Amino acid sequence: MKNEYETYEQISVVVPCYNEESALPYFYTEIREAADRLSAAYKLCFEILFVDDGSKDHTLELLRSYAGKDGRIHYISFSRNFGKEAAIYAGFQHSKGDYVVLMDADLQHPPAMLEEMYLALKGKEYDIAAAKRISREGEPPIRSFFARRFYRLINKLSEAEFVDGASDFRMLSRRAADALLKMGEYNRFSKGIFGWLGFRTKWLPYKNVERVAGETKWSFGKLFKYSLEGITAFSTAPLAIAAVMGVVLCLVALFLALYVIMMFVIGDRANGWTLLICVIILVSGIQLLCTGVLAQYLAKTYWEVKKRPIYIVGETNEDIDVG
Repeated sequence: MKNEYETYEQISVVVPCYNEESALPYFYTEIREAADRLSAAYKLCFEILFVDDGSKDHTLELLRSYAGKDGRIHYISFSRNFGKEAAIYAGFQHSKGDYVVLMDADLQHPPAMLEEMYLALKGKEYDIAAAKRISREGEPPIRSFFARRFYRLINKLSEAEFVDGASDFRMLSRRAADALLKMGEYNRFSKGIFGWLGFRTKWLPYKNVERVAGETKWSFGKLFKYSLEGITAFSTAPLAIAAVMGVVLCLVALFLALYVIMMFVIGDRANGWTLLICVIILVSGIQLLCTGVLAQYLAKTYWEVKKRPIYIVGETNEDIDVG
């Protein structure tokens, strides 16, 4: 005889965590209430999978406590900090639900939106329901400015769709989640991967919410580095730009060489040599820039061919091996 709960649809909630001890108690309260409400209203069952990305505070102790008193709570703790992208992959890899939700632990992703996401996917018209910020209130203006410029730039350079204001907060059908797991590259950029998948997406608007507690782990420098990772992961345009710059510089060098010869002939040698030195410095700088672009792609290839695991599990309340 089948267990009653075997006929229920299951939602897996994946929550990457890094030093979130101050936010976790608030998040646990809200996600538990949301899960209880949806379970009663739609006959759903939940698993809430926390992925501790090598936290240095008491995050892991809290997760142990929650797992000990709530059967819906599971956790994976990495052996060290592998980054949010690795945590996302690990969560999806070990999720069991018919639907998989990705959300942060700082309550910037409101658990109240889970119902709207589920209803959007329940009819099978969409495979992904994603939250899209319609405002950036509370965010530093300089950060908002560069974020908008980034989305404009990467949409011009990449074939994948990048939606301005899109967050990581989204619910995927099982087939969309399985398709994401087939993309097993070491250098991961989830915003690009979600866009590359190509499934029909229902965009749900929401206003930006500040963290309930703690501080953001994303400094401007880290975001800038992350944006470069995204560009090199989903576009080869920088390589083409470097090649075009090489052709343009060859033409400029030809004309400048003729100019220097003319200046030498009329006797204005000092200005000619000054111009030549300036050109050499300019060309050298551009060559170094192009070499740097090539190095970024070469470095990605280097890490991919090593075939190292995306993450290593240090502790869990389930039987999970290296991913």
